[in-house]
Amino acid sequence: MEITDLLNQEGVVANLRVTSKKQALQELSKMAANITGLHERAVFDVLLERERLGTTGIGNSIAIPHGKISTLDRLYGVFARLETPVDFDSIDEQPVDLIFLLLAPESAGADHLKALARVSRLLRDKASCDKLRGTDNQEALYALLTAESSSRAA
Repeated sequence: MEITDLLNQEGVVANLRVTSKKQALQELSKMAANITGLHERAVFDVLLERERLGTTGIGNSIAIPHGKISTLDRLYGVFARLETPVDFDSIDEQPVDLIFLLLAPESAGADHLKALARVSRLLRDKASCDKLRGTDNQEALYALLTAESSSRAA
């Protein structure tokens, strides 16, 4: 499972302006709806339901909100670099500025877990995150996200 399997350039936003976790999830839901063809509210509801189980703020100013939707035909990702970090109820209580949203079909099973693991490995790499935080250009962010994927495969 590679980042390029999950994410395309239109699923990357360089300077998302939000002031709260809820607003971040709403904006990401809009982006995901545009990419997947799903209704924005359906995406948002799945994300909120998952957040009620426990925060997806994994620490180090990173969040990986995710959920399963039965009508999806494959896994989808959306990445956002926030202009200003927001409180995400993270496990380390630090505000979040990098968010990778992951949506999967209900039937994804192991593929969903592999995708979460792949995204988590990428975002747990401090050098990768420093590079992502160091640019506010959509194309550069996409290149950084997918280059990490390519370099691991080589």
